[in-house]
Amino acid sequence: MTQALDQVFAALADPTRRAILTMLLEDDMAVTDVAEPFAMSLAAISKHLAVLAEAGLISQEKRGRVKWCKLEPESLRAASVWMQGFGQFDPMDYDAFERFLEGELAAPAPPPDP
Repeated sequence: MTQALDQVFAALADPTRRAILTMLLEDDMAVTDVAEPFAMSLAAISKHLAVLAEAGLISQEKRGRVKWCKLEPESLRAASVWMQGFGQFDPMDYDAFERFLEGELAAPAPPPDP
């Protein structure tokens, strides 16, 4: 389960990927439509989508010649439950979570167990 959480949190760490997830809250979207509002190449967007798919946050399906993206909100449940265990985060407050991660990543790693 920790590997799945690691993938979800790594995917959520990027603001472009969070924006993509927000867009997919509305409805399924074609990859080209996902890419439209961003000032980056279709290849770069495809890499972001691959990270989201690997984390289970989205699914992708080819319909004819068009590749569609769909939000998979159930995959956020484990991350939400984990964060709620701390009692200091709203279930979907990604900004607060990003600040938390920045603080954690800045802290020195604990020494390994002997």
